[in-house]
Amino acid sequence: MKAIHMIIVGLIALALAGCGAQQSGSAAAHGDDPVAASGTAHGTSHGGDAPYDAQFIDGMTVHHQGAVAMAEQALQESRRPEIKQLAQNIIATQKLEIEQMATWRKQWYPDVAATEGTGGHMGAMELSSDTSIPFDQRFITAMIDHHNGAIAMAKEAQTKAEHGEIKQLAQNIITAQEAEVKQLQEWQTAWFAQ
Repeated sequence: MKAIHMIIVGLIALALAGCGAQQSGSAAAHGDDPVAASGTAHGTSHGGDAPYDAQFIDGMTVHHQGAVAMAEQALQESRRPEIKQLAQNIIATQKLEIEQMATWRKQWYPDVAATEGTGGHMGAMELSSDTSIPFDQRFITAMIDHHNGAIAMAKEAQTKAEHGEIKQLAQNIITAQEAEVKQLQEWQTAWFAQ
């Protein structure tokens, strides 16, 4: 429950950061991870003077936290076993990647302030609140957009990242999430085409 609370706080903080409340928003967006610990003493950077890999880690961590939150919601509210299985896969994979990125962030950039990421399009960070649309349809729509944001960020990282580990993570994200987008699109057509 604490993890869900921290994710929700992080998403709200991210939205506030976009509205100009960078310092209070970005640090809170990272919860208790090492990025926040390094960022609180030095303020929050827009990322321009921070190494690209630090920006990528910060942005992708928040992005993954959004996917995990949506997937956890799907475990509770979806009526389709296919969606629940996908949600479990997203949670397992992206939590591991969050842990790996936190380790790299601490090892490589212990003194770099928390950033707001690379500034790319993040995609949807939550489901539509329009309950006239079936939950699974809202989940599919949001997750396709969310995954496309991660894919775009990962493709950029393949050309801009300094560390081979980041480039490999980016490739893993592209491979996994392009496959998931294809599956989601197939379900969207099969279940909700009008």
